[in-house]
Amino acid sequence: MASHRRPKQPSRTRVTVFTATAAAAVALSSQAAQAAPKPTKEEVKSEVDKLYEQAEQATEKYNGAKEDQQKLQKEVDRLQDKVARGQEELNKLRKGIGSVASGQYRSGSIDPSVQLFLSGDPDTYLEKASTLDQLSGKQASQLKVIADKQRTLSQQREEAAGKIKDLSDTRKALGDKKDEIQGKLAKAQELLNSLTAKEREALEAKEERANRANSRVDLGTAVPSSQRAAAALNAAKTKIGSPYVWGATGPSSFDCSGLTQWAYQQAGQSLPRTSQEQATAGTQIGRDQLKPGDLVMFYDDLHHIGLYAGNDQVLHAPKPGAAVRFEPMDNMPFMYGVRV
Repeated sequence: MASHRRPKQPSRTRVTVFTATAAAAVALSSQAAQAAPKPTKEEVKSEVDKLYEQAEQATEKYNGAKEDQQKLQKEVDRLQDKVARGQEELNKLRKGIGSVASGQYRSGSIDPSVQLFLSGDPDTYLEKASTLDQLSGKQASQLKVIADKQRTLSQQREEAAGKIKDLSDTRKALGDKKDEIQGKLAKAQELLNSLTAKEREALEAKEERANRANSRVDLGTAVPSSQRAAAALNAAKTKIGSPYVWGATGPSSFDCSGLTQWAYQQAGQSLPRTSQEQATAGTQIGRDQLKPGDLVMFYDDLHHIGLYAGNDQVLHAPKPGAAVRFEPMDNMPFMYGVRV
């Protein structure tokens, strides 16, 4: 008969150990929570500004990839059109040479010496034979044209295939940069959302004050270096208050290089799309040589650009969440100026 034993109860010592361990775990968790205090409003703003700067770096790379995509698309379209026209010409040549060959096959082929023996008029035969020789020579020439056309068409198809691959790679790079930008902006928004409503209002009010300060900016009395520079700066001034939007080139929203490109467009001057490319669009000058309308480059990698407005002020599209406005140049690390 099986014996039924009562399960052994945990000893007082074991209970005490378990209780002590659990208490220690709770204490550690509490200490960890206390060791990681909520970031201050200033710390959040600093991190958000850093994310915005990283997003702008990615934006300029996105702009470059987008410009490459547009150029490649035009090249692909041109090559595909050339291949289509070449194929059409080749088909016509083949059809022409095929008609002649079919006619000869249907009429049969007789040895020339036999034809001469049977001919009632040798002079007429010799005249016809001369024409046939000319026809044969023409066919040979046509065949050479066809072979050359086939070779050219093959090269064009290969070139088009290479450009299509480049286009595909560029589109992927474009998508990757877009994801990176959106990720940075989403992270920045997440940080802003972690603030209290009062803290967010304080940051928004500070940004609004910076936007409104444009009417009180002293631009000095410096004269632009040219009528074109003056026209570009005046055009940009009409866009004060327009929002920063990454990848935008106007007329209602801009990123930094989009604003400078649009402004110079209004002055009749074409500029490249990205800030790095615009940095080579004229003569490089130092800070003490700047005049209103000159381009001004910021940061080591030149990922930010604006228009010199006078009296050490820059007119630019600053960052996400901000409007086109004047700001002191010392707010960013200045590299050099460019006179277009």
